[in-house]
Amino acid sequence: MDPVGAGSIDEPGGPDLPPGGAVPGDAVRPGAAEFGGGAGAGGALIPVRQRPATVLCRPGTRSGSSRRPDQAAALQACTLAVLWRRGLSGLPPRVDRAGGRPRRPSRPVAAAARSGWDLPSRRRRRLIRRLPQGGVGADVILVPILLALAAQQPERPNILWITSEDHGPHLGCYGCPDADTPNLDALAAAGMRWERVWSNAPVCAPARTALITGVWPPSVGAHDMRTLVAPPPWLRFFPQLLREAGWYCTNNKKEDYNLAAPGRVWDESSRRAHWRNRPPGRPFFAVFNLAVTHESRIRQRPHEFRHDPATVRVPAFHPDLPEVRRDWAQYHDQIGLLDRRVGALLAELEADGLAEDTIVFFFSDHGPGLSRCKRWPYDSGLRVPLIVRIPPRWRALAPPGWREGGASSRLVQFLDLAPTVLSLAGIEPPAWMHGRAFLGPYRAEPLPYLYGFRNRMDERSDLVRSLCDGRFVYIRNEMPWLPQGQFLAYENQTPTYRAWRAAWQAGGLPPHLARFWEPKPREELYDLRADPDEVVNLAAVPGHERELARLRAALDDWLLRTNDLGYLPEPRLHALGPAAADYPLAEILALLHRGEAAAAASDDPAYLWWRAQLALHGETPPPPAELRRLAAHADPNVRLLGLEELARRGEEADRAAAVPAILALADPVAGDPWLALAAWNALDRLGPLAAPWREEIAALPVAGPSIPPRIAPNFAKLREHLLAGLRD
Repeated sequence: MDPVGAGSIDEPGGPDLPPGGAVPGDAVRPGAAEFGGGAGAGGALIPVRQRPATVLCRPGTRSGSSRRPDQAAALQACTLAVLWRRGLSGLPPRVDRAGGRPRRPSRPVAAAARSGWDLPSRRRRRLIRRLPQGGVGADVILVPILLALAAQQPERPNILWITSEDHGPHLGCYGCPDADTPNLDALAAAGMRWERVWSNAPVCAPARTALITGVWPPSVGAHDMRTLVAPPPWLRFFPQLLREAGWYCTNNKKEDYNLAAPGRVWDESSRRAHWRNRPPGRPFFAVFNLAVTHESRIRQRPHEFRHDPATVRVPAFHPDLPEVRRDWAQYHDQIGLLDRRVGALLAELEADGLAEDTIVFFFSDHGPGLSRCKRWPYDSGLRVPLIVRIPPRWRALAPPGWREGGASSRLVQFLDLAPTVLSLAGIEPPAWMHGRAFLGPYRAEPLPYLYGFRNRMDERSDLVRSLCDGRFVYIRNEMPWLPQGQFLAYENQTPTYRAWRAAWQAGGLPPHLARFWEPKPREELYDLRADPDEVVNLAAVPGHERELARLRAALDDWLLRTNDLGYLPEPRLHALGPAAADYPLAEILALLHRGEAAAAASDDPAYLWWRAQLALHGETPPPPAELRRLAAHADPNVRLLGLEELARRGEEADRAAAVPAILALADPVAGDPWLALAAWNALDRLGPLAAPWREEIAALPVAGPSIPPRIAPNFAKLREHLLAGLRD
């Protein structure tokens, strides 16, 4: 997760989806069958309406009152007022039989009045036994008490999310030999862990958007790193639904969503947010984000190593270089520090007497903050740990076969977290959520696959989609002409990135390591069982045609059912706003993967943009006359493609006209900043061909109040990189 301004990495459309239900099977230890049931689509993914939130009682308890929460609270308040006034008003006091002295309410009664009746049920029973017996006063007291007890809301669990940043399942409980994580291992021993969990996006802002909504971010245009788009009117952030049902919701403190908040989301979101600030009697949902494992923390030098760089494991997708070993060793050091922070937070929960009333989640936001992990939608960039501890009194919310210290192979992804928390709270997940709850009364069949995506990363454009069935990972590179190792200013600060690039430039790297810096294959297929580091691409190996066909079809189905907007040029996405959803995705996919032109020649600008991309990067480039036609196109995205290729392949006069035209589009203050970002990428790709216009490039503005803050830093990064290349 890259910083967003100061303090961003501070410490701590179709029918409704089915509501789900019991999922067969038992939870077992690693290597055994999965408890969550088989795969199944189970319903349409494009919603047309939202179900109202429904609050249910905890499974295994008596049904709660039909009163609204505010009505029940009012009745309870009246009862407590009677209790309090029993000793302070003119109601007949009870006379002590021994001395004839009037008695004030007992301490439990007064305590209940002051606290809003935030007492465990056992203490409530003791309190009632100590209430005055007989007389008019007793009737005045006992009648409303009984009414209140009958009407009060069912007991509800607290929920704690402990989230961390930029690391995979490199914990002792997941079998990592380099781990030093006693607190997290103890949490897993008291709870359960999930073996294959994907963050959907391999970078923070899009991943957090999936978490907060339960919606596939590309379906609402929230897929780039970073962006900010208005949510559709039907969408809510799930803490809003919790708050409406009575939960006190806090976030400490990182948000970083790609969607503008649809109203107030949190009761408090700050460095000071804590469950301790909640009003008496309210259950809480609290999020604590621990940043000590962030990408920026594993490259801080000097560093006193706790793990020996010479002995840590270097994955097969990385070159075995001293810089790489140091980064991995410091990565494990930071996970050890994270473990201690988690232990301190759990100790606070225990000290407050809340451990037995709180369901605890622990997970990371995506994979490790190193190249080919973070930002890349492989299993290495998307797989995260997930541990959940459910106290015995709330064990009815666990799936069948729950076992302390056990593990599940059920496929879980960030899309599933929002509906799962709602389910634990007894709230039916809205129909528009794409994820499936894996705990609570609304537990449902899992989605049949894990899904991943990559679009623009900071200042660089790309488009990758991925999918996993638990064993095979399928990756589709929609812009294979772009290398994986595009220069990113932020990533370039990490020694592993710089050392790996230098080794590639020097030559001699084996093919599986060199390809990170070269154009990508169109498709990739990896067998996690035989190749957990994903270095042997089976897509072109005979004998895997059936798996490829199955996974291709599954990915196409998902993209179409969710109406993935990531295939739109980013400037067009922002220019169209809500109208962007109406575009010919099926025709674009057919064009990209089967070379099928639309039955009727499509004039949709997005379709034309992709057709131009394929033509420009095909084996036979179009002639200059065709490039000139593209460079004069009415759509600015198509026009920019033509101008870039005309500057690269055209005659001298063509270049003399094309580069100034790109410069005009690259002004983020005078023009469209989203288009300007694409134009800056075009200039950077031209490299030395743009040298005659160095002064004009240096004079372009890269800051201004009209530039969206989420992309503003990218312009200075691109200018610095381009001008440095022109100096060289």
